[in-house]
This record gives sequence, C-alpha cells and structure tokens, in this order.
Amino acid sequence: MKVPQEICVFLLSLSSLGVIYAVNNMPSLQDPVSILVVGAVVLAAMFVMVYYGVRTNPPQDPLFYVFAVFSFTCVIDLVIALEEDDYVSGFMEFYMKEGEPYLRTAFGILMCYWDGTVHFALYLLMVRRLANKQHYRSVGLFWVGSLLINMIVFLPGNVIGKYGSDIRPAFLLNLPYIFVPIWAAITLFHRPRELPVVPADKVESEQKKWLWQRPVDSVLLIFLLGAMVFILFRGLVVLECPLNACFLYIYQYEPYLKDPVAYPKVLMLLYMFYGLPLLAAFTYGLVKPGCTWMLDWTLFFAGGVAQAQWSHIGGSLHPRTPFTYRVPEDTWWPVLLLNLALALGPQLLALRCHSSPEFFLKTVPPGQANQEKKRN
Repeated sequence: MKVPQEICVFLLSLSSLGVIYAVNNMPSLQDPVSILVVGAVVLAAMFVMVYYGVRTNPPQDPLFYVFAVFSFTCVIDLVIALEEDDYVSGFMEFYMKEGEPYLRTAFGILMCYWDGTVHFALYLLMVRRLANKQHYRSVGLFWVGSLLINMIVFLPGNVIGKYGSDIRPAFLLNLPYIFVPIWAAITLFHRPRELPVVPADKVESEQKKWLWQRPVDSVLLIFLLGAMVFILFRGLVVLECPLNACFLYIYQYEPYLKDPVAYPKVLMLLYMFYGLPLLAAFTYGLVKPGCTWMLDWTLFFAGGVAQAQWSHIGGSLHPRTPFTYRVPEDTWWPVLLLNLALALGPQLLALRCHSSPEFFLKTVPPGQANQEKKRN
C-alpha cells in the first residue's frame, strides 16, 4: 500500500521532537557556535533524507523539498511556543538561552504558533496537491506572502530592538527563510494563473458595471480607504508625530507600538511604506476593469497581513509583553476590532477576486473575437 506523500512528510516532521530532545540533553552541543552548526547540519540532513526518500519517484517541482524541510522546522517552532507558554518542557531550553533568546518575546511566541500551525498545514496541503498533480499556485502565494512579511518584520526587529546586543550565531539560521521564499515568490509569480473558464460575454457584461452596481466592491473600496487612513495614522504614531491625536493613541490605545522589542514599530513602517501603496493599487483595481494582477497580489497581501496581524494582536495582549505596553482594558475592544478589521479585510478582498474574477480578466479585442467566430 502506497503511503501518501503528505503523510510521509508529516511523520518525518515529527522526528524533530526526538532531535531537539536529544540536543537539549547534550550539554556539549549547547554553546552558540555548536547550535549554529547543529542547526545547519540537521537542515542539510533533512534535505538529503527527503531527496533520497523520493528518488524512485522524484517530484518535478523543486519546491516540494522546501515544503518538506520547512515542515520539519514548523514542528520545532510549535514546540518553542508551547514550551514558552509552559504547556511542555524539556525540549528547547538550550536554544532559548544560547540560540535565539528573542523568541521568548510575545511576538516571537505568536510567530512560532503561526508557523507551527498555519504554515505547517499549508505545507502539507501543497505537498498533497503536488503528489496529486494539482495546482497549488494560489495557496503558494498566500504562504509566501505570510512567510516573507513575517521575516521582514522579525529580522530587523531583532537587530534594532532591545535584543540587538544579544544576537547569537544561530541568527544565521533564519537566512534560508528570507532567500528561499524570495525564490519561491519569483517562481510562483511566473507560473500561469489558475483561471476558470469564463464566457467572454459574461466578462464583458461584468466589466460594464459601474462601481455602485457592484455592492461588494463598493464595500471593499470603503474598507481599503479606511485601512489606508488607519495605516498612515499608525505610521505617523511610531514616527513620533507631535500631533495630540498621535500622542493620545500611543498612550491610551496601543502602547504596544512603543514596546522596545521594536517588532510593532517595524510592522507599522512596513505597512506605511509598502502596504499603503499596495492598498492604493487595489483601489485602482476595483475601479478599473481588467487588472489581472489583482488575482495574485491580493493573495500575497492577504497572507502577509494575516500573519502580521496575528502576531501583532497576540503580542499586544500576551502576558509576556510588559503590562505597561499591553492594550489598556478600557480601550481593549476598539483596538481589537480595528486590528481584526485590518486582518479580515484583505482576506475578503482576495476571496472576492478569486470567487468571481470576471471583472479582473482581460477582455478579448473585438477584431480577435470576430476572427474566432469565423474560425468556428
């Protein structure tokens, strides 16, 4: 009986529990340099095991090996989060002390939860689709957006935050999680889109509608405009704008934005300088028909915002965050609802684009359409 590849990857990922438990009980491997070497050797060994494990029926897509190896590290991240929240013990004490101590922060813990659950599920899903020769480009764009935005916030936050003077050699183990997703993003963006077959007359009819004839798009446009204002405002807040509204917000609503770990500040700046132009482009895409790029970039953005908001919301409420930087109880609901809306909006936009993509498809030029009719 042939075992599905996603089951094999899942079982292989669980072997990480034995690896980290063994290293945790070997004091000779617990200095900073040894941790870097052991981490690099384990990742290389995992790649070799996966490569030789499928050599009789090698996958045509090289991203299969990425999903398999990263699944292994997902389990490690989940254990880190569970251990830091005191659900398990005896696995990662050595790594927290001499490897990456900044993972003890609320942001680090929430990031590990996301990687150990959402990313892990996405890897298994993409492996299953690969094994069944099905398309996974849409899922891949969501994943690569999530992982890239996570690392773009996480790595600079480590360097400029309060843990900047406590960077250990194990920090270099994060580099594959920057370069590999960049390569994966380039690969996925260059692959053909998974577009449904839509009659040309339906596309033309949908694209003739004005915005007020598309109520869902109208609501999404209002969300995008509101999100742009909110993102710009919070960017000014972390840049220490002297306006009274900024001062009031950071002290009475989201003091987490001035947490010395620096992750919230990096995220707000990332939103302002990169998310804001992208949201502006989305508003154009909802008004101008035929913007096929909306199908890709809304997925990428949805993945990034989902992960970022998970870590940001959770970090602002987590007990590991000092009390003075947590969201005050009397403003808890407004702040939570605003952040949830910012997290949910891009998901709904991506869902709208893919569930009914007629407005975003390219129309067939009249001359070409007449030629097709003559051929038929």
